Amino acid sequence: MIAAFSLTPSGGDAVDDDGGMSEAVAAAVRVVRESGLPHQTTAMFTYVEGDWDAVMDVIKRATDAVGELAPRVGLVIKADIRPGHTDELTGKVDRVMRHLS
Repeated sequence: MIAAFSLTPSGGDAVDDDGGMSEAVAAAVRVVRESGLPHQTTAMFTYVEGDWDAVMDVIKRATDAVGELAPRVGLVIKADIRPGHTDELTGKVDRVMRHLS
């Protein structure tokens, strides 16, 4: 599966000096990177690929990491569940790019 997720910390120490939330978001991204699962971070979402249990575990741990800096955390998840397929994080994009070239 591929899951796209976004965490929104609010309150507490989550807000940076410039009004952003990059420190709390970085804590979540660190969890994803250390997971060893294929991943990609964009301006709006972090994508992670693996089996259901591994992906959900990473999302939970990332949420917990943000929760250490903020008393409230919003979580949005979108998932593409396709058993038997791997490397779809890049494969889906590659197939579209073939049609564009």
